[in-house]
Amino acid sequence: MAITSAHPTTLSRRALNRALLARQLLLERAPVTAHAVIEHLTGLQAQSPQAPYVGLWTRTRDFAADELSALLLDRSVVRLVVMRGTVHLVTAADCRWLRPTVQPCLDGVLGPRAWSRLEGVEPAELAAAGRAWLAAAPRSAAELARLLEERWPGLDRLLLGNALRVVVPMVQIPPRGVWGRSGQPVYATAEDWLSAPMAPAADREALVRRHLAAFGPASVADIRTWSGLTRLKETVDALRDELLVFSDEDGTELFDLPDAPRPAPDTPAPVRFLAEFDNAILSHADRSRIIGAGSRRRIMTRNAVIPGTFLVDGFVRGTWRKVEEGRAVRLAVTPHAALSAGEREEVESEGAALLSFLAPGAADVEILPPDAS
Repeated sequence: MAITSAHPTTLSRRALNRALLARQLLLERAPVTAHAVIEHLTGLQAQSPQAPYVGLWTRTRDFAADELSALLLDRSVVRLVVMRGTVHLVTAADCRWLRPTVQPCLDGVLGPRAWSRLEGVEPAELAAAGRAWLAAAPRSAAELARLLEERWPGLDRLLLGNALRVVVPMVQIPPRGVWGRSGQPVYATAEDWLSAPMAPAADREALVRRHLAAFGPASVADIRTWSGLTRLKETVDALRDELLVFSDEDGTELFDLPDAPRPAPDTPAPVRFLAEFDNAILSHADRSRIIGAGSRRRIMTRNAVIPGTFLVDGFVRGTWRKVEEGRAVRLAVTPHAALSAGEREEVESEGAALLSFLAPGAADVEILPPDAS
């Protein structure tokens, strides 16, 4: 498909930023259901149970936490390991094709070296044992660890548990992830929980299209970073005739869906607060379209916990966290550089709205001195 003059061949960093914000529903909150947002984004990262609620609040007009809780309870959405070997919240329909599609990534996360430490454990045998245990009843991680140790004594229980999550698609069932409730993960197989089989084959073309819809324009390396899959160039090449082709300022080839939004680079972008581990800042090989090198360095912690961040003019400008001290709750905001008076006012206003969502009645937003590290 030829590129018309309305679509420049080279996209600036700001053009890519505004395109990403539009795809991520961060220019204007969308008047759609939480389910529709989760489907459009091909999931929300959910290592932190509260993170998807923040991710939906910042993207969806009039979002109420009970809406997502209801989706979890009626099994319309599930939490399981998919892209990059991390826990995501995805729709039930996406779970069925997405997990088989990213399975090679999960196999690679474990790898031959790990399997060599599990001497005598065959993947098929491990999968059969895990499925039998979970068919009898949902199991906690501790229960599964005990059963694994009994079956394969002397081996690393943690490694066995990780291997089981690779060979069997296991969902974390409620109350895990339900607003206002807590508890350790309890697992069931995705097939049992959803009363439906996994798709019989991978669908890499669907995966590429879905990434472009939510994160594009994107390079092959960007799609690989988001999904964890390799050898994607041949898939993108098979779709080339139906895609638009651009380049970034460094000459990297970018692909996009013809009808996807690409707003003007000077489109105003409001302050937005992103959840911990938000995919908006983790899903590109070149993340400069939303986060600069200095901010990226500050949020990459040793324990791999990505904090909540906030955007000013579309780019990450700092981090935030909810602080509880007795009955008092406040939102602590740490900029990575000084904010102007106007920026500070907008950050305080949006931060107060977020805090009201997280802790109704609380209103204390504290903007700390800039982090100069």
